[in-house]
Amino acid sequence: MSTPTSSSRGRFPRELSYLLRGLPVGIVALTVAVTGFLLGIGTLVIVCGIPVLAGTLRAARGMARVERRELEALRGRPLPPHHYRVAGGTGFARMARSLADPQSWRDLAHMVVSFPLRVVSFCLALVWTVGGVGGLLYVAWAWALPRGEDNQGLYELITGNGSFAADVVFTTAAGVFLLVTAVPLVRALAALHRSLASALLTNRTAAARAAAATAGSGTAPQPTAPQPAAAQPTEPLTAAR
Repeated sequence: MSTPTSSSRGRFPRELSYLLRGLPVGIVALTVAVTGFLLGIGTLVIVCGIPVLAGTLRAARGMARVERRELEALRGRPLPPHHYRVAGGTGFARMARSLADPQSWRDLAHMVVSFPLRVVSFCLALVWTVGGVGGLLYVAWAWALPRGEDNQGLYELITGNGSFAADVVFTTAAGVFLLVTAVPLVRALAALHRSLASALLTNRTAAARAAAATAGSGTAPQPTAPQPAAAQPTEPLTAAR
């Protein structure tokens, strides 16, 4: 049976992996969003922009679906609901109607807005984890660093003291600090991503309206045909005396 402490520790590697994977994912998302949007807007005059924009919004919906699943898996609970409009028709008319879906545009906005947060999260998570481990093990590899007037350690740059022992103690303490604070930092960054996703990738109001409209326009269930009554046994006729 897992305890809250063990589940909390198990969450940290998943959150760290999510933050580190966020930068390459963000680069792809930003490239697709900006390129597709600008190309679609620029070619609207020759009608080609509608398929381009429709395809870009379709890609945004796909990436939003993946983002929701990842964030829900990190915390073990679902995000608020969302709703996509159903585009009727076929072919070109269907693509044109799909451009009127607000949630798809919100997904596209998330691809752009989340990029700065992904960059900051990647840098902080990498520094706090790799830097923390490097600082903790500084005593094991500090000997390999060149020493001299032009090669000063961090401690010497701050204090002007060139003591090797003091440099080791200072850097090790910094590594311990980074590792101790890595868990709350990574958790806070993951919470920021979840908050941003809740703001753009979900819409309680639209989902509630869609559910109400579906319930209001739905046909009442057909009553089931009554089952034939079981035949009552007839009393045997008594012979007349």
